Amino acid sequence: MLIQYGYTGYLSKVSNLSKSAEEWVAGGMPITKMMNMERRNGEDKPVIRKALVELDGKPFKYFEAHRDVWAVETAFTYPGAIQYYGPSEVCDLTTRTLALEQN
Repeated sequence: MLIQYGYTGYLSKVSNLSKSAEEWVAGGMPITKMMNMERRNGEDKPVIRKALVELDGKPFKYFEAHRDVWAVETAFTYPGAIQYYGPSEVCDLTTRTLALEQN
């Protein structure tokens, strides 16, 4: 829809992901808003800043607590196919990472 309304150079986004799906807000954001100037090969260049893993964040702490076991075991979660309609307990499941960040 962004292009349909003449918004080029925009990235689609969804806000309020920590809330229930009914409270999510879809929209757009200019790519330039995400850019910073960084020195690359002696010149200033516009780049999107890289995101590093937060080593003190809850998702990494969870990984850190389990990685020795996971190194020798098959242990994964398969939530199934994405559900776009149906009961909210099926359609509105929060990702594992987001759930760890919220708790």
